[in-house]
Amino acid sequence: MKEKLEGLLREASAELEKAATEEGLQEIRVKYLGKKGELTSVMKGLGSLSPEERPVVGALVNTVKAQLEEAIDARAAVVREQVKAQRLAAEKIDVTLPGRRRPTGSKHPITLVTEEICSIFAALGFAVAEGPEVEHDFYNFEALNFPKDHPARDMQDTFFVGDQVLLRTHTSPVQIRTMLKQQPPVRIIAPGTVYRCDSDATHSPMFHQIEGLMVDKGITFGDLKGILTLFINQLFGKDIGVRLRPSFFPFTEPSAEVDIACVICRGKGCRVCKETGWLEILGAGMVDPAVYGHVGYDAELYTGFAFGMGIERIAMLKYGIADMRLLFENDLRFLKQF
Repeated sequence: MKEKLEGLLREASAELEKAATEEGLQEIRVKYLGKKGELTSVMKGLGSLSPEERPVVGALVNTVKAQLEEAIDARAAVVREQVKAQRLAAEKIDVTLPGRRRPTGSKHPITLVTEEICSIFAALGFAVAEGPEVEHDFYNFEALNFPKDHPARDMQDTFFVGDQVLLRTHTSPVQIRTMLKQQPPVRIIAPGTVYRCDSDATHSPMFHQIEGLMVDKGITFGDLKGILTLFINQLFGKDIGVRLRPSFFPFTEPSAEVDIACVICRGKGCRVCKETGWLEILGAGMVDPAVYGHVGYDAELYTGFAFGMGIERIAMLKYGIADMRLLFENDLRFLKQF
């Protein structure tokens, strides 16, 4: 029995010298120290020994077991160091090599136009205001003088979330929220995302608007025309023609559509402008006194104007984009041009 134990120790030591992986060491541990291992088999044979031999052989078994565990642990430490050294050699990084730069993207044309418009109005003293996209009917329609039977309230135009809750159809609710929070003078622009049930080459169910509001004592239609003309000339060039046509909006009176000379033909007439020489870009007008009644302003003391434009339409005219859907398809061939 003693010779067998000593033989097992020599055999295990030889195998340990050859083991080069942690998996191999685990196999040796199971082979000699596992429940069905060599030492377990020897211990099962202790019952066949005489009472005098059992203590001696049992002590020897425990000694061999301890020596094997110590040898396996020592070899495991060596193997781990070897594996670590191999990994360090294989994964070595030359820090003197130049770094690999990530290709940088560019701003989306919608973002470019929004930032340019905001910078123009910021120079004119307008602050940027924001509001929620999920809006209450009061702010989106009622406070803006939309009668209950107005077509814009119809399901075909508006995404309703609940009985009185909807996805805002314009950023005009921001104007109402601003006027409810502060007394005149008010001078803001409200850029943001809006939603309507419409989708084709020139319309999208989700698009962007910038609306403006200026309220103070003595504000006239001439101020509105002057500021919008200055804005258009800075955005499209000083030589661009501007005209205002009478129109109607529930929350402004008088109201006007603002046109610019066609950016393609410069007012001569072409397919884009339908041979008229003009392109509509925004709506505007003097704030209807009825709106002041909803926000607590004195209509006898204050006057003001409001305007609104679609960012996509401005971007299409500024960059010569024929199909609005290009702005939302994320085609890199298109976006790389900006």
